[in-house]
Amino acid sequence: MPIVFNKNIDDDTILAVWKIEETEEALISGLQLKQHELDFINSLNNGKRLLHWLSTRLLLRVMLNTSEYIDCRMDEHGKPYLPNSGYHISLSHSYDYASVIIGKSRKVGVDIELIKHKIKSIKHKFLSDLELAQKHIGDNTNGLYVCWCAKEAIFKWHGRKGLEFKKHIHIKPFKLKDEGSLQAVVELPEGNQELTVHYFKTDDGYMLGYVVA
Repeated sequence: MPIVFNKNIDDDTILAVWKIEETEEALISGLQLKQHELDFINSLNNGKRLLHWLSTRLLLRVMLNTSEYIDCRMDEHGKPYLPNSGYHISLSHSYDYASVIIGKSRKVGVDIELIKHKIKSIKHKFLSDLELAQKHIGDNTNGLYVCWCAKEAIFKWHGRKGLEFKKHIHIKPFKLKDEGSLQAVVELPEGNQELTVHYFKTDDGYMLGYVVA
């Protein structure tokens, strides 16, 4: 299994990215699946969606370094969780990659995306005019993907429905790099919170963002 990126963010948090090269059969053979999970993957009709589901679960298993069955479920908001563990997790996938972040003590969120120019056609849907006016966003494809991944990672970190990218998550001015960080202010029901989002671009054209808080 080709793990192409593996980082201990701190003593309690680890992030990994895996390039999906295995067949469905090979992925399934590395998992211990219950009947309800087998029924679910049978409903996916093969293809990338099935590979993504299987690869995130297998990567999670490898990162936890266990041969025991891992019960990974989704709550009513669609957030993945481990009912038999106090760990926080977040999963993401895009085309040929899967990514998982695990936090022992703090909430986490991750998003990975294949960079495509068509993001320019939807930029007004997830960014405010103030954000788009920033030097490193505007019509910069990489800058737009940094913002998308940051907001998606924050959305997953929050893990509750009702958080809107354009209305509730605000990217502060930042200097665009191939690897860097930015600050974002999130409007939450309990009050505003400022978060640091880290991001990096891969050599083959993907952007990844993650948050730990």
